[in-house]
Amino acid sequence: MNWEDEGYIVNKTRFRENALILEVFTKNFGKVSGIVYGGTSRKIKNHLQLINKIHVIFNSKTNNKIGYFKTELIEPISPKYFNNQKKTICLNSISSIVKILLPENEIQKNIYNSLDNFLKKFDEKNWPLNYLNWEIDLIKYLGFGFQFNNIKNKDLDNKKAIDIKVDNINYKIPSFIISKDYSNTTMLDICNGLNFSRNLMDNQFFQPNNLRFPYSRKLLEEKII
Repeated sequence: MNWEDEGYIVNKTRFRENALILEVFTKNFGKVSGIVYGGTSRKIKNHLQLINKIHVIFNSKTNNKIGYFKTELIEPISPKYFNNQKKTICLNSISSIVKILLPENEIQKNIYNSLDNFLKKFDEKNWPLNYLNWEIDLIKYLGFGFQFNNIKNKDLDNKKAIDIKVDNINYKIPSFIISKDYSNTTMLDICNGLNFSRNLMDNQFFQPNNLRFPYSRKLLEEKII
């Protein structure tokens, strides 16, 4: 099996003396793992940072064994934010969530495009709100498209949050997530939104599969204000 694509690095693990096992979330093939020989060398390791965008050439003799990557840097994303604690935590949160929740070798173009669009706007002032919207999209594209059709506009008037029940679990969801009116959204509102999306992801995806919720995502919620 041979193909080439673009993608974002979501995990790397040392393999033997001078190689890495790389997990890359690709545009057309989903999340794929591959061995990068020489991945710990000075020439290559600097561009193999989490969430960096790379071009990969994948080769595998059989579908049952891990394949091999040849990589080329497209965009060095994470190094631009090494001195920005909040954005570094955000990128670590993204890589952890994608690594844990997305199955191997399953095409997820909607999630990829949503992530791609978010990272293109990462330098914008309202990036925390954009990140929250990325999580809401992720939840939807993973098959949990919660509906608010039964909530009428009058129910949102002058209310910061609405109490809803999903699968017999109570949630407090900020009104702006339902109305999509972001004009007066504060950082506290965004934090409340992140609290909602975290609880929903934890209850729907992580806990039912005995998965540990990423510490970096919890930390983001604490540090983002």
